[in-house]
Formats: sequence, structure tokens, C-alpha cells
Amino acid sequence: MASLSSTSSPRPALTSTISQFRQQEDDSFPFPPTHSFPPFYTLQPTLLTRTSQLAKWSLLVQRYHAHHHRYRLHLATALSSPLFHNAAIHRRLSHASLTEIVNYMVKSEKDGGGGQRAEWIGGAVGKGSERSEAWIWWKKPDKWAEVIAGWVDKTGQKGVVLTFYELLNGDAVKGEDWVGMEDEVLARCLTPLVKKGKAQVFGEEGEKGVKFF
Repeated sequence: MASLSSTSSPRPALTSTISQFRQQEDDSFPFPPTHSFPPFYTLQPTLLTRTSQLAKWSLLVQRYHAHHHRYRLHLATALSSPLFHNAAIHRRLSHASLTEIVNYMVKSEKDGGGGQRAEWIGGAVGKGSERSEAWIWWKKPDKWAEVIAGWVDKTGQKGVVLTFYELLNGDAVKGEDWVGMEDEVLARCLTPLVKKGKAQVFGEEGEKGVKFF
């Protein structure tokens, strides 16, 4: 999940190529009918309706990120994406509404939320601070841990030391759902295995490795 960064403006040809790629990528996602319903982009005041609306947005965000194998949601950037901006009907979700949707996704179902399907990056923030990014858990960390543990058993990787790069981009993991994860996401997903004594993570940032037991 590499990003492009530069101190100078991208060349027109490169910008055009990136734009076309993103358009093709976004066009491949099958949006539900509600995505073309104008009132969907304004959170309703009635509690029952609002809760139903938040649940639908939560599911849509999860499916969209799963479809594109994305794990990080940057609010300011995402508001211009086809997920939250339907140009065909001239509707765009507001920043405040998206923040509320993510807050809903962060909460457990017991607390009236969406089942902890998101997590604000950076943890708790002070009152009045603006949260700008969140992890989107279209599979929760414990579920990812099960998937990775299954791969370890299937491929005989117990006792083997793998770098994070090999686990995310190596030939042995081609076709696996977690390919392309950011290192930080992988570390979070390995935590349940570490707690159970089934894995050990070591090394410094950018040079981490894992051994499975």
C-alpha cells in the first residue's frame, strides 16, 4: 500500500494515469441502490432512522474497503472519493457526518455502535481535537489472526522466521487476503496470536519480523 509523495507537483501524465487508475478501480465496486438516494447523504434527526442510516453506511464502508483491499480511511481525502461523493446526483457526505459514521463504527454493539469495525488512528484525542484517520476493520484483528494462523498451519510455517515484507508481499502469500497490508495493521492483527503464545514479533519499525509457534 505504497503512497506517492513529492515536494514538487506530479507530472501531468502521471497525474492523469493515477486518476484513470482510481476511476477504473472505483467503477468496479457495485454500489447499492441507497448510494443513489439523495437523503442518504444527510443524517436524519430521528434516532431510529439515523441509527439505521449509520448501520447502512458502516456496512458500505466495510464492503468498499474490502473490495479494494484498503485498511486506512483518511477523512479529508475520502470525502472526494466515489464512496462519499456521488457526482451523478450531486451529493456529498459532510465531514461532520463522516466523523459520526466512524464514531458509530468504533463503538461496540453493546454501546449502540457498529461492532468495533473502525478504530481511530492515534487513539484517544483531547476534547475539541479533530480525528483525521481511522483503520477500517472489514475483518477484525482477531479474525485476521485466525486467517493468518490457518495459513501458517497449511503451509508449514511454524518455527520459521518471516519478515513483515515477506508476509505481506512474498511469493508464498500471493492471493491471500492480507497481501498489501500496512505494517502497522499487520502488527495489530498478529497481536491476538502473540497473546496466545502462537507468535513472536521482533525488530524495529520498518524491519520487523515474526516467528510462529
